[in-house]
Amino acid sequence: MFLRRERPNDRAAIYAIHAAAFARGDGRVAPEAHLVDGLRDDGDIVPACSIVAENINELVGHVVCSRATVDGYPLLGLGPLGVLPSQQRRGVGDALMHAVLAAADALDVPAVVVLGDLGYYRRFGFELAKPIGVHSPQPEWAKHFQIRRLTAWAPTMGGTVRYATAFDRL
Repeated sequence: MFLRRERPNDRAAIYAIHAAAFARGDGRVAPEAHLVDGLRDDGDIVPACSIVAENINELVGHVVCSRATVDGYPLLGLGPLGVLPSQQRRGVGDALMHAVLAAADALDVPAVVVLGDLGYYRRFGFELAKPIGVHSPQPEWAKHFQIRRLTAWAPTMGGTVRYATAFDRL
């Protein structure tokens, strides 16, 4: 498996990854697939933080971070992270997570936030955001809203997170 940045001709394969990874039983396309396109179209994807996993010339996974803020401080919103069902539980998601967090840290971004499973994201250093003074855009998300503080984090940072506008269209 090889990890690399997204290229312009990867768009259809990335859409297919998220559509498959988050497939719904009702036949409708998963919102996560549309979210990536919306973030890209709005210019809110951070190029160094849109990473694909390639296995024998086939894209099998993708993770993306987009621009976000917490009371004026820049940070990144993680997600979606998707892996083709046939490749899940093989370390692809873990590799993508390590790569995107390293890329974010290298950009001197102070933190990455995610709304997701506590058990999964804790493995990568995420913690609940509310106890350190960072609040989710929606109060009902608090039990699953997490933050991964990076090297540039300062204890004075805090407030309510504002995601890229594509999230508002979900």
